[in-house]
Order: sequence, then structure tokens, then C-alpha cells
Amino acid sequence: MSDDLTDLLHEVADRHRVAPPVPGPEIRRLAERRRRRRRAAGAAGAAAVALALAGGLAVTFADRDGTRPAPPAVTAEQPRPTTAATVDLTRRELVLSGRRLPVSGGTAEHPTPTGSMTVAAKFPERRMSGGTVGLGDEYDIAMRWVVELRAADGTTTYLVALSYDEEAPGRRDVTHGWIGLRTADAKWAYQQLKPGDTVRVDMPPGGQPSADRP
Repeated sequence: MSDDLTDLLHEVADRHRVAPPVPGPEIRRLAERRRRRRRAAGAAGAAAVALALAGGLAVTFADRDGTRPAPPAVTAEQPRPTTAATVDLTRRELVLSGRRLPVSGGTAEHPTPTGSMTVAAKFPERRMSGGTVGLGDEYDIAMRWVVELRAADGTTTYLVALSYDEEAPGRRDVTHGWIGLRTADAKWAYQQLKPGDTVRVDMPPGGQPSADRP
């Protein structure tokens, strides 16, 4: 009885056993083929990345060697410095914004510096040593509408209002090297000139100021 039952059970198991669709060797062969495909796909992807990088480098090198020049950088043109005012010591005259203003320059003992100068500072009023205007060092004097001029070598002079001698500008030289103007003219020049402006002070070679006018 037990033998018959055992045989029956074996028969039932054999009937319900499903054979693998692909034999074992074939499964291993398919797996190896899949691995090869994956390797080939990875190699192709790496080659594509390398090609893209090479193309980018080629563009960069082309830009550098002139094959594809980059657009030129736009730079703002620097303005050229211009002379805002000129002083002619022989004529005792300052020319600024189309106006001609009479001036008084330095005496023979204290000549006015010449050359190109820059407006370094401005003062509506500044106290100076009286010695700089011939009044003696023991005095101070308040100068009005002061424009400080400075040369490249550090030489300094001033445009000032000669409020203590309004008749001197255009007639005689009375300063200790300064450029004196009448008070109204000095105020106007003070308003026109800006720090950084260039003022050219000239004394033509061999030139001498005209004789003092009465």
C-alpha cells in the first residue's frame, strides 16, 4: 500500500514539475552576452563624453588662436585733459570761459611760478601769513576766494582776491608770487574753476610784464 502511494505521489510531482524554458548553459550564455552589451554601452557613453569635451576644447583653442575671435571688450574712452584757464603774465591777463580778467602777478623779487598747474583746493576764505603779501610775518591776513594751484614738482601758488589793492590787477605787479584779481573777478573765477582743472601760467621767453600803468 505504501509503495503504491509513494509511486502515485512521484507520478503527481512529475506531472506538475515545470521544466525551465531555457537550459542552464543557454542561461549562462545569455547572461554573458548581456554583460558584454553593458560594457559596450558604457564604452560608447565614455567616448561620447570625451568627444564633447574635445569639441569644447577645440572651440576654446580656436578662440585663442584667432580662428573665432572673441568680440573686443568695450572700454570707455578716457577724456583728454584740457586747459581750463590761461594766465599771461606779460599782459597781466587771465582768460577763463571766454572772459579776460586783469591780474596782478609777483614782483621781480617774488616772481609768479610758471607752467602747467592743477587746481588742488579752493577756499572761500583763508588766513595767510602777512609775510606772503609783504605785510610782515607778524601779521595775518584773511584772503578771499582762494584757488590753490599746484605744479607737478610741488610748487604752489594761488589765485586770490586783492581786496586790499583793487587797483593793481591789470596795472602793476604787487604780489609775492600770487595771481591777484579784483574781488568780483576772483569770486567769479572761484566759482568757475573746479579741483583737477588745469591752469596754464605763461611768461613768453624773454617777455617782461608791461610797464606799470598809473
